[in-house]
Amino acid sequence: MTVASQNTPELRLGTRRSPLAMAQAEETRDRLCAAHGWPQSAVELVPVVASGDRIQDRPLAEIGGKALWTRELDAWLAEGRIDVAVHSMKDVETLRPDSLTIAAILPRADKRDVLVGAASLADLAAGAKVGTSAPRRAAQALHARPDIEVVMFRGNVATRLGKLEAGEADATFLAKAGLDRLGEDAGIPLAVDAWLPAPAQGAIGLECRTDDSRTRQLLAAIDDKPSHAEVLAERAVLEGLGGTCHSPIAMLSTCRGTMIDLRCALYSPDGGDRVEGEATMSVDDLTGAKALAADLLSRAPASIRSVFEATR
Repeated sequence: MTVASQNTPELRLGTRRSPLAMAQAEETRDRLCAAHGWPQSAVELVPVVASGDRIQDRPLAEIGGKALWTRELDAWLAEGRIDVAVHSMKDVETLRPDSLTIAAILPRADKRDVLVGAASLADLAAGAKVGTSAPRRAAQALHARPDIEVVMFRGNVATRLGKLEAGEADATFLAKAGLDRLGEDAGIPLAVDAWLPAPAQGAIGLECRTDDSRTRQLLAAIDDKPSHAEVLAERAVLEGLGGTCHSPIAMLSTCRGTMIDLRCALYSPDGGDRVEGEATMSVDDLTGAKALAADLLSRAPASIRSVFEATR
């Protein structure tokens, strides 16, 4: 393939402007250039300010959900202004337009959450304030510590760490993968045995137009098959549940060759109730993911089922 000139990139990567999103786009560019023998100028980074970045004073679920992270990039793909959208997969809606395809998933990073501000949840004082805008993290924290107070925290990593430093909360949660990608060393990682992460946490996804066979072929060179299989399985459970950004869902999958082990827990919003299930399935057959979702809902108390029934 002819190497692009400095003014004619081989690919244009659309990304949000946040420092973490830019770091993820830079990693994508580095992997593409290494795979295809391109100079860095062959891949152009095209930043966009997403709606979710502009509105920081309300929980995501109140202002449009995960679509606020993808709306502008979807439009730019449709208009041909970019060839690829770089996503944090945990922020991507479960159901996507048929005109778009997640063509590649980069090697998945650390899936764990990090607790910042305390050595553990047990170490927090009675009535401590824990900052998060994620229904999953709020419900998990309240399930473990019903006595704490959850306060709304939105913003990028630096913003949330700044709010914590300013005393707006006693502790908060961040994704270990995001901290690592930013070169930040903060907090205590939470063991996944006791604290399941968000679906698709730590995964970077690359989305393009479904009919763009050239771009799909270029992206295939950096697709990590085990990571892709895990993300597809976790998203299949989300689809079976009808999960949205309102839904307190925690999940962890592990790809072992041709098989995937998957754990999922659902919570009531107040953390009072919890139901968990496990499944093992083939990477080529995700019916087990849908069956797990159905089993969880069948065993869930009304306080949990009502959250999902409201989205159906």
